[in-house]
Amino acid sequence: MKRPPGPFRPGFWRSPLRGPWLTSVLGSLLLPLLLIVGATGFLSHTAYQPDLGHNAILDPTHDFQPFIFSWPTSPSWLYALNQGLHVNVGIVAVPLLLAKLWSVIPRLFAWPPVKSPAMAVERASLLLLVGGALFEFATGILNIQVYYPWHFSFLQAHYYGAWVFLAALFAHVTVKTPVIVRAFRERGVTRPLRQRLRDTAAEPYEPDGLAPADPADPTLSRRGLLGLVGAGSLTLLAVTAGETIGGPLRRVALLAPRGRVFGTGPNDFQVNKTARTAGIPPGSTGDSWRLALDAPQPLSFTREQLLRLPQHTYDLPIACVEGWTTMQRWTGVRLADLAEMAGAPPGMLMRVESLQPRGAFRQVTLNHDQSHDPRSLLALKVNGVDLSLDHGYPARLIVPALPGVHNTKWVKAIRFVEA
Repeated sequence: MKRPPGPFRPGFWRSPLRGPWLTSVLGSLLLPLLLIVGATGFLSHTAYQPDLGHNAILDPTHDFQPFIFSWPTSPSWLYALNQGLHVNVGIVAVPLLLAKLWSVIPRLFAWPPVKSPAMAVERASLLLLVGGALFEFATGILNIQVYYPWHFSFLQAHYYGAWVFLAALFAHVTVKTPVIVRAFRERGVTRPLRQRLRDTAAEPYEPDGLAPADPADPTLSRRGLLGLVGAGSLTLLAVTAGETIGGPLRRVALLAPRGRVFGTGPNDFQVNKTARTAGIPPGSTGDSWRLALDAPQPLSFTREQLLRLPQHTYDLPIACVEGWTTMQRWTGVRLADLAEMAGAPPGMLMRVESLQPRGAFRQVTLNHDQSHDPRSLLALKVNGVDLSLDHGYPARLIVPALPGVHNTKWVKAIRFVEA
């Protein structure tokens, strides 16, 4: 079979930096970042508690979860930490991922494409690995930017795509570990990094390998390449991490859509979905609004009646799946007090429903620990003033360590259901 021209010819790829050692180093640096992103992604899914119902759009009866436990409420910043790691480590990994793909791109144009059944299996796994990586990172970054150019559910696609990608990654690491060990044994772990530009030479050429058959003169040392990749990662971290960390760093979160400073007023902080976007019916939050407690002793409260109940104030964060976090001072009625007033038996789940007429998360189910944590509130005020409409007026849910999307706004009813 005649070899096609261009990138299918061995002499087309001439960079003297490519070779088993460089690919091994990039892969070794990338792997722990991918494991952190994968673990925090599955922990985020666990925090949604899809097994309680109405908490995720995935089907809990067909959803294999790697972590099986009840998501805790302490520390209150637990979900913020988890999502901060998930988003920021994922962004930091992008330059490493691109460099790793650059280092192995000649293998994409191997000829003939398949020489044996074993090679067919390897290339199929690589297709899942590379395709899965590009899909997960592309959809994740677009989600951070709140841009959805596709016509499928991001949560479903990102979750199941993660299983495909991580399974392919496990198979790839298993197969390539001997190659990494040999590369480090022959060339050392750090020895090539001590070489200056004039001393940079290509690794020995092997047919179907990564080292070039006809290397060009180096224009960048291997140390320079890794330095360039590291600088790219640090720059991305600097211009995105502020929306998670907050404080003065929020001003430099230039690439984070939720990272800018919103103002100095008590309600001037991040809003993921405005009342208009959520489709809150006009007039439904006015004087006619009532909070319904559906329990053995059904109750109904106006906002003024809720304000006359014992009020409690706590500093609690809202942490969103997109990676942003904001800490505010919330005031309201304890959910545990409402459950006691309604005569809810111990162990019942609390289902909180919103005025929002549509959307995947217009209601949320809390476990007993979440609904009875003394800091869990039906918040009526924030930073000493009434909630704004976009922040959930007349009442919203605030539960420590709960995913931001589950801190339901525009609450209209609280129902107590069997576990």
